[in-house]
Amino acid sequence: MVIKPKTNNRRKISIDFNDDEGSSSLDHPGTRESPSTSSTSSPTRPVFKKIKKQEAQRIKGFPSKHQSQVNKLTSLNNVKNNGDGANRPSTMLKPKLSLQELASKEKQTYKNDNGYQQGSLLNKEDEDNDNFSDTSLDREWYTNERANHYEDLELETNNKATRNRTSLDTFDPFEDDPEDYENHRQQQIVSHHLIPPFLEDEQIIANQKAEISVIRDPEGHLAAAARRGSNLVNERRVQSVIMKKNNEVSAVKGTKLGNVMGIKDKEEKIEHKNFIEAMEDSSSPLDIAEQRRCLPAFTVREDLIRTIRENQIVVVIGETGSGKTTQLTQFLYEEGFYKRGIIGCTQPRRVAAMSVAKRVSEEMGVKLGNEVGFTIRFEDRTSPRTMIKYMTDGVLLRETLLDSGLEKYSCIIMDEAHERSLNTDILLGLFKKILTKRRDLRLIITSATMNASRFSEFFGNADTFTIPGRTFPVDIQFSKYPVADYVDAAIKQVLKIHYGKKPGDILVFMTGQEDIEATCQVLQERIEEIEEDAENKNPLSILPIYSSLPADLQAKVFGRSEVRKCIVATNIAETSLTVDGIVFVVDAGLCKLKVYSSKLGMDILQLAPISFAQANQRSGRAGRTGPGVAYRLYTLTEAEKEMYVQPIPEIQRTNLANTLLLIKSLGVDNLLDFPFIDPPPHATIYSSLYDLWCLDAIDNLGALTDLGHKMTSFPMEPVLSKMLIKSHEFKCSTEMCIIVAMLSVPNVFYRPKERQKESDRSRERFFIPESDHLTLLNVYNQWLNHRNSARWCVQNFLHEKSLRRAQEIELQLQSIMMQQGMACRSIGRQWDPIQECICSCLFVNAARFKKFGEYTNLRSVMSMVLHPTSSLYGTADLPEYVVFQELLLTSREYMNVVTAVKPEWLAKYGSVFYSARSDHEAVLSRLKEAMDDAKKKWNQLETSKTQKVVTNVQPKGQIGIRRPRRV
Repeated sequence: MVIKPKTNNRRKISIDFNDDEGSSSLDHPGTRESPSTSSTSSPTRPVFKKIKKQEAQRIKGFPSKHQSQVNKLTSLNNVKNNGDGANRPSTMLKPKLSLQELASKEKQTYKNDNGYQQGSLLNKEDEDNDNFSDTSLDREWYTNERANHYEDLELETNNKATRNRTSLDTFDPFEDDPEDYENHRQQQIVSHHLIPPFLEDEQIIANQKAEISVIRDPEGHLAAAARRGSNLVNERRVQSVIMKKNNEVSAVKGTKLGNVMGIKDKEEKIEHKNFIEAMEDSSSPLDIAEQRRCLPAFTVREDLIRTIRENQIVVVIGETGSGKTTQLTQFLYEEGFYKRGIIGCTQPRRVAAMSVAKRVSEEMGVKLGNEVGFTIRFEDRTSPRTMIKYMTDGVLLRETLLDSGLEKYSCIIMDEAHERSLNTDILLGLFKKILTKRRDLRLIITSATMNASRFSEFFGNADTFTIPGRTFPVDIQFSKYPVADYVDAAIKQVLKIHYGKKPGDILVFMTGQEDIEATCQVLQERIEEIEEDAENKNPLSILPIYSSLPADLQAKVFGRSEVRKCIVATNIAETSLTVDGIVFVVDAGLCKLKVYSSKLGMDILQLAPISFAQANQRSGRAGRTGPGVAYRLYTLTEAEKEMYVQPIPEIQRTNLANTLLLIKSLGVDNLLDFPFIDPPPHATIYSSLYDLWCLDAIDNLGALTDLGHKMTSFPMEPVLSKMLIKSHEFKCSTEMCIIVAMLSVPNVFYRPKERQKESDRSRERFFIPESDHLTLLNVYNQWLNHRNSARWCVQNFLHEKSLRRAQEIELQLQSIMMQQGMACRSIGRQWDPIQECICSCLFVNAARFKKFGEYTNLRSVMSMVLHPTSSLYGTADLPEYVVFQELLLTSREYMNVVTAVKPEWLAKYGSVFYSARSDHEAVLSRLKEAMDDAKKKWNQLETSKTQKVVTNVQPKGQIGIRRPRRV
């Protein structure tokens, strides 16, 4: 009979935070069994290999759950070898046990030794328990020759225990670090959140006010189509990746895309024309005077002038194409209003300002820039002789900084006010104050039928005047069923129209450049397939138009064509551009909106359904020259349930940092006192003011600082303005003017779809691995070194127009800096001061390395990836800390225009967010926080020992001791 002594089954649990791995360990006092005498007859038992002394000492260093079992077996082997039965232990393995029984016994022993886990801090459900329940794994342990002794089993168990402690670890301070602690002594950045005194109460209000969603019904069919996108476009995107690997066409010229967009060899020089020069040949051959007399506005000229003379504020209502934009300024000029000051007319888009000014100068028979001119950001085509001035609303808003009363103007026309752009809404609020001081100033607000009453009410029921529209009816046809793919449905509808009998041009409304290019290419391919064997060809001129399209190709839509035209455009064709000859309109019902998220602190380009008013505007394009038809690719039910009546104003869905900076510079301290026609959400105001405070544009009391006053002198975003001002301190103002100018123009890299691999290789030659900002600087300097060569731009896939535009902006920025008393200085080839200057302004957009190609935002703890076009993309040795210019939220969160920075720079210039501590200090602090959290958790568990903890429902990362939340 074998006598087994009583053992103390109580287990003491201690959490050792001094462990290098920060893991919990177990102490089992009193569990070693003392030897006792037994029968001299020894039963048959397995023979085990004697462990070495050094190995035994090493094993003792592991906090093992099976330490007592190893000690027993060691004593047993010693008894066998020495033949001393007196010291033989009383506890022995039973003889003749099968492998299955041995496995079951080992598993039961493991369970008994881990019984303390019930109701305790640790998690029972882990991968080791699964391993012990696997019989085949048990069999492998006991049959392997190299593992046929308990010391190896003990090592295996200790290794598993170590992994177990790691998986149950309460806090691993280096889990995100790419390097080992011993080799990683760089300063760590600790994030915190400070709130200025003037925003403490505003934060409570902002949290109570919800942001306005641009999607009315998130569960509707249109909203689902916006989230899903076009399947046809997605498929072609995948096909383009496959074709990129297999084929490489030598040029765009002669390809389907080139034929669609009209790019030919002889037109290579036209690519560098500006928009005005490209429109020289687009004028109609008809007599201009005859065209003016045919416009609806010409028939009510006398009544309109009389209404303007009798009222200081007039709201003019007229449909698109009625002539209100081109004729109203000429009516006022002919009546002598120019004698008291300039006749100004604002436009929400720069393309509209340029094209309308060109048209009016032709109708008046004067040279553009003399009596009639235009001003947009970084381009001024006016002179002292200019009496009629077209400009963007942002230009007029900035003029109020220098001339608060707009003394040089006699009349201001706010055109296309129904679009409710941000600058237009701010100007309307400013005019409430300006008009009380200047009784001689006339304000004319032109609008389509939508929102007209809203403007009249805002100005105290101001008089309205309606220009009668054309009487041509438009047949609106809704889709009978929800379409599965709006791009494919639009192409099919165009083909039905084209091969019908009725003549007339077609206008297709799409969401953006990618959808437009896919529509043009697929449409061209299908027409070629249809007419491949046809005797009578029926050609179709397919013309895309979007903002980044070269100016000469944009001007093609206004020219006359001998064949039917199909214009595929964004929402720019709703009101800003008028194209004659449109009879058919195909409306996808979607558009892209720039939406600001105060929670994420960034702008998001979101696809959303249009409003009812926008749908009517699109349909109205078909009835300008005759009866038309509008095909809406959505059902009537979808329109009624999922579309807003009016579009969401830009002021309620965009970042207001730049606008609030301008308002404060005008002397408006309390933003609640400003007369907004529609007030923006409190959350957006709070977030924008907080951003300005972080940039040191406003102080702790909300007042404008000296730096903020200087920032208002630059016509750009506050971050870019600060970069220019700070560059003077770092003695790199020349380089920073170039970088900011390159950021202010469209992308300089040209990437044709059928030569993507070649263009990518060319772009990589300009890369500066540490910075995309420095890459842009390198491109510009290389262009200057090659004497601004257009041929060199073509060879290196660069937009010469964008580079020339950047050169003009650079000169204007240097002029502004000289006016502010900041001389431009160059620092040469020293990159660090430029990167430090960038960090001093972009610290609000900082991120830390997480894993290859992925970073974590230091403020929002959101995972982000490098954009494929970044110079850092694909680099083996990525920097640990970077700052980025903007964040693009599409299928993933992409950082765009990235620069590597040092952590001490972030702590120095971004002290409102970050502080730098050494690894050791950071680890001790984080472990202390974890220990306090663990003690709190332990005290809670002590009060409920009898309650069983269900750990398998706890989220990953929360088992055991909870990690402290990152702030």
